[in-house]
Amino acid sequence: MKKPELLSPAGDIERLKVAFAYGADSVYLGGEAFGMRSKAGNFTMGEIDEGIKHAHSLGKKVYITANICAHNDDLVEMEAYFRELERLNADALIISDLGVFDLAKRVAPNTDIHISTQANTTNHGSVEIWRQLGAQRVILARELCLNEIREIKMKAPNVELETFVHGSMCMAYSGRCLISNFMNNRDANRGHCSQPCRWSYMLVEEKSGDGIPVYEDEHGAYIFSSKDLNMIAHIPDLVNAGIDSYKIEGRMKSSYYVGIVTKLYREAIDDYFIDPELYTSKIPYYQAEMSKMSHREYTTGFYYGKVTGEDYAYYDTEQIRIQDYLAIVDSYDESTGFCIVEQRNKFDIGEKIDIIRSSGDTYTQEVKTMLDKNGANISSAPHPKQKIQLKVDTPVNQFDMLRRSFCGNN
Repeated sequence: MKKPELLSPAGDIERLKVAFAYGADSVYLGGEAFGMRSKAGNFTMGEIDEGIKHAHSLGKKVYITANICAHNDDLVEMEAYFRELERLNADALIISDLGVFDLAKRVAPNTDIHISTQANTTNHGSVEIWRQLGAQRVILARELCLNEIREIKMKAPNVELETFVHGSMCMAYSGRCLISNFMNNRDANRGHCSQPCRWSYMLVEEKSGDGIPVYEDEHGAYIFSSKDLNMIAHIPDLVNAGIDSYKIEGRMKSSYYVGIVTKLYREAIDDYFIDPELYTSKIPYYQAEMSKMSHREYTTGFYYGKVTGEDYAYYDTEQIRIQDYLAIVDSYDESTGFCIVEQRNKFDIGEKIDIIRSSGDTYTQEVKTMLDKNGANISSAPHPKQKIQLKVDTPVNQFDMLRRSFCGNN
């Protein structure tokens, strides 16, 4: 049984390196145009080059998004863009539009093509047609259940299948949302979604008086806002469905999110392939650690069949936050026991912190000694992205992360 690929998001070069440090087999990222996340950090061509070289030095892969609903004027610039990506040895282009697909085949013939979830592929006939046209992989619509995916794999066995397993969900079918365009002229299908599904609404039906229930809390009513997908407790079912690549959503999320979610899925997949009973015994641990991330309530989405509003819709856009991301390690000096960290949230001398290692177990220590960039003792790290020298009890590596310890706050 082949172990599935773990595919993580990379919103910028730091998150790309974090994803690989924490166990991703591959990443997907966007350039400065043609992707569906224009508000992510995204990559210049120089950064794409750096990211691809870094990935290939580790034996890993980089996939580039070009999955907008393209208009005529996009095609001219895409031609030069695809030629350059092939020159840089990108591993695949992620595409949803048939015209863009044809262009990529002509101008970048040696680069694999993955069909985006934006193409709304929901059946084995479409998967097989994409294969015949030259696609190596299809990222299936998120609205499919495991039984449908299993049937697609049986009837189209020569195509790799990729599905989302974790992260934010869109209220529109496979992300093809028109609300953003309608409300403020920002086209979600060209990468400019303003995320109106996370806004508060008041629903009024003037003539019949009929309508849908609107649930409200102290923050408002969020009738379009979805729960977050979380399939970490269902790895065996994903494996049995024949899914080749497990995709984590989140190009606009933090390095902390990318690192921790990737680390947990890496551990869960590896544990299952070592011993299914080991994996089963650790499900409470995976879920407990996942609950420490900022998140909306979790759901299994459409994987187990038709969903109800209770399964899918979450009526509060506020994320659940238990532990704060404090800093990321830049370097470590073994001779002094000090590491240099870049601050993300304020923390103080005397606090208990967790140090999450990209390879190795998390450990907890008290913040005892901190120095500023000039070597002077400080009692607090209050400034965003402040570089701090921190005394640590155990050696750390670049991209290890600090978070406020939950046990330390009790």
